[in-house]
Amino acid sequence: MTFTSPLHHNSIKIMLLGSGELGKEVAIEAQRLGIEVIAVDKYPHAPAHLVANRAHVIDMQDRQALLSLIREEQPTFILPEVEALSIEALFDAEAEGFHVIPNAEAVNKTMNRKNIRVFAAETLGIATSPYEFVTTEAELKAAADRIGFPCVIKPVMSSSGHGQSVAKHPGDIPHSWEIAKEARGDASELIIEGFVDFDYEITLLTVRTEEETVFCEPIGHIQKDGDYILSWQPMPMRPAALKKAKEIAKAVTDGLGGRGIFGVEFFIKEDEVYFSELSPRPHDTGMVTLITQSQSEFALHVRAVLGLPLEFTFYGAGASGAYKACSESKEPRIEVPDRAFTAHSYVRIFGKPESHIGRRMAVSLVLDDEIEEAKKRALEIVNQISDF
Repeated sequence: MTFTSPLHHNSIKIMLLGSGELGKEVAIEAQRLGIEVIAVDKYPHAPAHLVANRAHVIDMQDRQALLSLIREEQPTFILPEVEALSIEALFDAEAEGFHVIPNAEAVNKTMNRKNIRVFAAETLGIATSPYEFVTTEAELKAAADRIGFPCVIKPVMSSSGHGQSVAKHPGDIPHSWEIAKEARGDASELIIEGFVDFDYEITLLTVRTEEETVFCEPIGHIQKDGDYILSWQPMPMRPAALKKAKEIAKAVTDGLGGRGIFGVEFFIKEDEVYFSELSPRPHDTGMVTLITQSQSEFALHVRAVLGLPLEFTFYGAGASGAYKACSESKEPRIEVPDRAFTAHSYVRIFGKPESHIGRRMAVSLVLDDEIEEAKKRALEIVNQISDF
């Protein structure tokens, strides 16, 4: 491949639609290859804005505003990093010859839980939990009665657990309906899922180009209210379950097509594998790869976008712990103990311009010979961090 330098008429350009902590790492990896980076988000000074060549603040759900910016910047590749954007603008851009990653239809299917669930379960015939879609509180109550309790209720379009809840009995339905309104995206329709009696859940990072598909080691994780608290790699799995997860991940990503990394989530019960969700971009639980792999999920994403070889080395057991703010501040300060920084552990501060209670502000990363020790150390570091 021939590389270029930024800020020239012939520069290779990546436009990030969404500039949070994951986008920031993608921008850094692109910069390492001399790629010009344009970071876009709905608020100023987002993490990726701080390391990009240019930053823009727009309403990405505004079709004309987004399409106008794409036409102005003329990016070589457009990388959607969030769900809350105008899919119509992406289809328009693709029709005009712009390269959307992985492609506009894949983004359309995956930005909305309804689309990807119907595609996986009904088009591809992949096993999932039982589910229904509802638009009113009365429909939600009726669907919950049919599916049974406990059940999981999510907006069809949201991220990081916003708007998600578990209804344990009928009396929880009104509260779940209110929680759903907190969606980071579209709360006009909800998916209600039967609760799967699973042993554990994983993210299987699946990276593809037109020539090859590779898998990272499976990532185990603990979530609270749909947002990850702790992730680790590798997640010990029975060989039959891992083989089945890879087969399903390849089938779904082949069906979507295009280039890039996909975070494919599964519920695992012994040798049974149930498809849960998919994101066509780096996954938050995959931040652990910043310390476990020679090429992190962000580096692999950029390589796939550019069509480069996807080889990498897995170093060994590691864990990542999410630090969430405990205070509100327009000038956040995060205190990290010196002992968090060793030869095999460190902390990444995202540099978000404001802190809000529960907002993810940093992540601890630990490499160890034993996975349980890595998990324990990652949580210890998080518990030693404070903000004010």
